[in-house]
Amino acid sequence: DLKLTQREIQLVAFTAIRGNISYSSIREDFCNKYNSTSPTINNIISKLKKIGVFVKDGSKIKVNLVIILHFSENITLELKMEHNG
Repeated sequence: DLKLTQREIQLVAFTAIRGNISYSSIREDFCNKYNSTSPTINNIISKLKKIGVFVKDGSKIKVNLVIILHFSENITLELKMEHNG
């Protein structure tokens, strides 16, 4: 349970699809798509690196391979529904 915000999840998904979040053009694409700012992205990247979601691969910041889904392999999804009432 990483307790990521919606914006953090969006950045992780975006980065997984794009391959990295290192280049200014990629960051700018994210900011335009999700109405965000560069300083916000930098703060999120810093947090995600600290908790191991993002890793540095040479000069690129990528999603940790442990997190990335490989759709050519079997995927097991677990759905947990709770009702407090």
